[in-house]
Amino acid sequence: MSKKVLGRGLGAFFPDYEEEGSESSADIKGGKVKTAVPIDPAERANIVLDIPIAHIRPNPSQPRKEFKDESLDELADSIRQHGLIQPITVRYLGEKRFELISGERRLRAGKLAGLQEIPGYIREVDDEQILTLALIENIQREDLSPLEVAMGYQRLMEELRLTQTEVARKVGKNRSTVTNMLRLLSLPDFIQAALRDELITTGHARALINLKDEKEQKKLLKKMISDALSVRDVEESVRDLEKKNQQKSKKKGSDNKENPFLNEISERLKRTLSTKVDVKEKNKGGEIRISYYSEDDLERILQLFEQID
Repeated sequence: MSKKVLGRGLGAFFPDYEEEGSESSADIKGGKVKTAVPIDPAERANIVLDIPIAHIRPNPSQPRKEFKDESLDELADSIRQHGLIQPITVRYLGEKRFELISGERRLRAGKLAGLQEIPGYIREVDDEQILTLALIENIQREDLSPLEVAMGYQRLMEELRLTQTEVARKVGKNRSTVTNMLRLLSLPDFIQAALRDELITTGHARALINLKDEKEQKKLLKKMISDALSVRDVEESVRDLEKKNQQKSKKKGSDNKENPFLNEISERLKRTLSTKVDVKEKNKGGEIRISYYSEDDLERILQLFEQID
């Protein structure tokens, strides 16, 4: 069935559809307009049609936020010369309107190329599926930046109420990969900006996560960029700084045993989380250090926190 309707435009999809200034849905023979063969409404999914670009709305669940102008211009030039090889994917909303599922880069480039219509593969999906499909399509094509992937994972967890393990299954990644990507969102804005602008790699950013002091993070980030440090160099620098900080902490005599209240809090957390927990007092506030002994153990602890309303 799809071969019969391919290239006939919306006239093949909606018998009463009339495209302004276009005859793509009809053949003119002997001065008469021949109407396309109607498609049964039940067959609206899993076919490819030429869809007016003006009738396609963006995907609100699109995980990708940035599109490079140079890359879009190159794709637009290719479309002008050869046409669009791969259709975008949409879902039908009714009222001759469509919503983009995947292919926003192709859609934008098509607009730049001056297309009025674009081939679209129609899928039947619900609101929950559309976010997953958009994220998976971009990840499989490696079109997303690390931060966009992390934000996509976070949205899957928040909007679909999924655990990290469930997200990993949906996107075809290891759970540890999902966990490491999500950790990028805990970084300060200045590190995220450097990662977004490709001044540093994901490996550099992960190494900086272990530094808790933002001043130290800023100082090391500047050195990373100016001296072009490798990821291994950064990891070694972080370890050295951590050792120095631990020595300073010991000298200050900050010890749980001297504070019965913190001892009690530590014991309560140990019982709740079923793992070792250290609560330490510092000059301003303190820190809680939770130990885990495997990836499964970490996932168990994370799920305990996720259950907290």
